[in-house]
Amino acid sequence: MIKLNKNVLAFAAGHTEIFEAFADLFAHYQSLNGKKGKTYVEFDASGKAISYEQKETQMNAMLKKEIIRRSGVSYAAEQPVETWFSHPLVQHETFAIISALVDVILPETIIESIGAYSDIRQGGWSDSFSFEIKPRDLFVVSKAGRNQRTAEVQKQFNGLVTLIPEMRELTVGTSFLRLLNGSDSLAEFAMKAARSMETAMTVDAYNAFATAMAALPTSPAATALQVTGYTQSALVGLAQKVSAYNGGNKPVILGTQLALQNVLPLDANYRYDLQSEYVKMGYVPTAFGYDMLMLPQVAAWQTPFSLVLDDTKLWLVSPSVNKIVKVAIEGNTLSNVTAPFQMANMLQTSTLYKSWVVGVATNSKM
Repeated sequence: MIKLNKNVLAFAAGHTEIFEAFADLFAHYQSLNGKKGKTYVEFDASGKAISYEQKETQMNAMLKKEIIRRSGVSYAAEQPVETWFSHPLVQHETFAIISALVDVILPETIIESIGAYSDIRQGGWSDSFSFEIKPRDLFVVSKAGRNQRTAEVQKQFNGLVTLIPEMRELTVGTSFLRLLNGSDSLAEFAMKAARSMETAMTVDAYNAFATAMAALPTSPAATALQVTGYTQSALVGLAQKVSAYNGGNKPVILGTQLALQNVLPLDANYRYDLQSEYVKMGYVPTAFGYDMLMLPQVAAWQTPFSLVLDDTKLWLVSPSVNKIVKVAIEGNTLSNVTAPFQMANMLQTSTLYKSWVVGVATNSKM
């Protein structure tokens, strides 16, 4: 189960059932969409198998019940739903709850997408985030005469990088009536909002990561940290450099599935059958003594059917040594909803606000 962060726990004030149910629903959704290893509730209290659709229906009922509890505005079956939903407290609490639901699953999805190369921190509103960068260079040991009291004095200084989050907004047109009468799903709305925020944050982090990698030196060949054209010897040579300059910490090979499937032994005299890991996973999980980690591809929605991550690149990083990209998330998710009769065309808008920033700040070699 997903661990609830402090902002969500404070908002829940002891009533965490709805957030735990939403986390379970999201894990079920991920499992249905190919994410392996996700654990979720498979049976109800009576021991019967429970489907995703049943959970979504239950989730919408829980949401309506929680809206009534938090707003203090009761709803009776004989009462017209349009009268109830027009109450400002009902509208406020509806999207306050949705905002909290976004915060339930957002950290989990971000770590899965960019956790291999990103350090993700969350703070309160108006926080700035400082990252201390310590030098990784060793001290020079020099020969000295027996009567020489000291060698050349050496001193190292720590660096400090400060990141200040920037606000992002997501505004959608909604029919509040359709949400509350069950024609549209509140649970689906909350999940899509979280996925949208997660995608935007992932793209920001990856772009910072890719830009930093592209700036690595390509010459002279003996000291280059970037090589064009894949060979086994070039990959192992870079891995050795990264390991040596990261204090012996072994790097992992990062890439999309399309990129990783090309990492195969130089010797063509090898075999794999239909039960092999290469066939099952699409790549070899360990090659030449180094683990391989697949980065999930991300859709670039601005251009139809294009993708964000570069399928022609392999990256070598040491995840245990000062992550390359720092992601700072400020505060919780805020929401604002317009009144149903505020717009001339009767369209109601819902806006979610989330503040974050990404930056490259590391002493790690890659």
